[in-house]
Amino acid sequence: MDHPINDLVARMLESYAECGGIKHLNGASLPSKNAVAALTEDLLQLIFPGFIADGGELELNLEKETAVQIIDLQERLEREIAKSLEARPIANETALSLTLSFLRQLPDLRCVIQTDVDAAFNGDPAALDQEEVVLAYPGIEAVAVFRMAHVLEGMGVGYLPRMMTEWAHGRTGIDIHPGAEIGTHFFIDHGTGVVIGGTTKIGNRVRLYQGVGLVARSLAKHVERDEQGLAIGGKRHPTIGDDVTIYANATIVGSDTTIGDRTIIGGNVWLTRSVPADSVVFFEAQQVSIHPRQRMAGDWII
Repeated sequence: MDHPINDLVARMLESYAECGGIKHLNGASLPSKNAVAALTEDLLQLIFPGFIADGGELELNLEKETAVQIIDLQERLEREIAKSLEARPIANETALSLTLSFLRQLPDLRCVIQTDVDAAFNGDPAALDQEEVVLAYPGIEAVAVFRMAHVLEGMGVGYLPRMMTEWAHGRTGIDIHPGAEIGTHFFIDHGTGVVIGGTTKIGNRVRLYQGVGLVARSLAKHVERDEQGLAIGGKRHPTIGDDVTIYANATIVGSDTTIGDRTIIGGNVWLTRSVPADSVVFFEAQQVSIHPRQRMAGDWII
């Protein structure tokens, strides 16, 4: 007697054959989503020792614990990078050389991330101390993951950078492409819904609020791609100068849009052209009307 799921198994196998683009059963191995998620979380623990997991007596055994963490991360990261190299090889590089190059950049990267923590603490009167910023601010987590992923992206490592930033996106609601270039002292306040495209350039001491989009114009239906399937083209996203503040739900569009230094972009602004330094941008025609409420037959009306 046939098992009741036999027909379902056959139909699933047919779908694997017919819809080949959403399966990967043959050829090069691919990085594991679960493994990269765990790696990203453990890398954050190395960046913020004692914050992500229980610190315990970490300070008493800091040298030993740090060595154990790095050795473990090296082995696991090398494994996932090796998988990415099978699909997207990099000339004259091995998984080991790339892994060691990445890990050696973490000390300097921590100093840059410290500037982001400083910016959040100094820029938010509600922050009680820097410990609270690291523990509770989603922008710090998203930016820290971005900065690590950006290093891997710059080295040409496939898959992992996007997987890392999408892991952070899922946790924080903040979507930063690892190809973006972001200066020091970067602060995303609140953060939910922020989108930063892959060729965006952001200067130093920039602050974004929730819902800000730094995005490209719509691409043509047919995009030219290289032999690895990556889109070919130059800059697609805006450039943001130093000391710029962009308020909630503003959208800045296009590669030729540059926001000058020390400019303030108001909330809900849709901007497709450049703005000179020391400007304030807002919808001048917008008005808010306030009227007294009236009550009729037990219901509130306007």
